[in-house]
Amino acid sequence: MKRDSMIFYRSFYESVTGLSPVIKAELYDAIFEYGLNFQEIEFTNDISKALFTLIKPQLDANIKRFENGKKPKTKRNESETEAKDKQNESKVEANNNVNVNVNVNKNENIEERKLKFADALKPFLDEYGRDMLNDFYFYWTEHGENDKKLRFEKEKTFGISQRLRIWFSRNPKQYQKQETDHLVEYVNKQLGL
Repeated sequence: MKRDSMIFYRSFYESVTGLSPVIKAELYDAIFEYGLNFQEIEFTNDISKALFTLIKPQLDANIKRFENGKKPKTKRNESETEAKDKQNESKVEANNNVNVNVNVNKNENIEERKLKFADALKPFLDEYGRDMLNDFYFYWTEHGENDKKLRFEKEKTFGISQRLRIWFSRNPKQYQKQETDHLVEYVNKQLGL
């Protein structure tokens, strides 16, 4: 087995400066023969042999990296496949949750989009109760006077079921489940519609 290239460090060069050309040549031959062809040479000079002994561990480390680079990357491929599978599972799970379309339809005004958001909350009334859904609704439908989007529409991603779960987990004692009229009726009353 042979290599086409190898790393030659400055420290190798600096270690031989000041030596006689014969010793340099023997050391350079030893470094390149070992680094490129994996063969050790017979030394005629003790100084070049001693310097090579100090340089050899670095050459061995580079050879090991070279050999590892030639191995098939099965572990990496397995990890990538596993990651893609998990990502696909997450996408499927996210698509199965009730989501609100956060694209602002230019034909719908803010009040119509608030009503759509309230309708999307209806399936969660039994699970979380009126008080929590009202707080959640008023928080996420907030907007400024000149805003064209509601607060939830400004989010990069917004899944209602996940957001409700987090909202509830932050203060579960505050939100006791209560039987009540439909949320939409309450919201309409609050908005004066």
